[in-house]
Amino acid sequence: MAPLLAPVIRAIVRTALVLPLAWLVCFAAPARAAQWDAATLTVPASGEGTLVTFSEQEIKTGRRLFNNSCGTCHAGGITKTNQNVGLDPETLALATPPRDSVDALVDYMKDPTSYDGEYSISDVHPSLRSSDVFVKMRDLDDEDLRLIAGYILVAPKVQGQQWGGGKIYF
Repeated sequence: MAPLLAPVIRAIVRTALVLPLAWLVCFAAPARAAQWDAATLTVPASGEGTLVTFSEQEIKTGRRLFNNSCGTCHAGGITKTNQNVGLDPETLALATPPRDSVDALVDYMKDPTSYDGEYSISDVHPSLRSSDVFVKMRDLDDEDLRLIAGYILVAPKVQGQQWGGGKIYF
């Protein structure tokens, strides 16, 4: 009798485990992505205080472009080659010239300078100026750079201190 009962018990146990999961899949409310408000998507457009509001789709596109073009060295907003200079808002604001607006970041991605602004670093940092050496920059246009800059400025609003925090937070 016991050998006949074992398959039945296994079937009951499987049903008891699978049935709640099946119920959740069939009857639970669909998961929705977080909706970002306008304040989250609004960042400085220029150093003069003008603002720009990006759409969620633009930020998602900017994130994809950032990860493909910049993410190797700047994953999570850190700078792997120099953890003292991240992409967090405070560090960007203290650069010379300040890099805490869309226009300033686009300018940097076209022709990067040292943190103190004293000299060009386009020979060692990817940019449009050095796209002959850094091939990932070849296919980017001004709109792509604008979307990347938007993502860099929105990311700390979404990720908090971990954006640009480097090894302190990871």
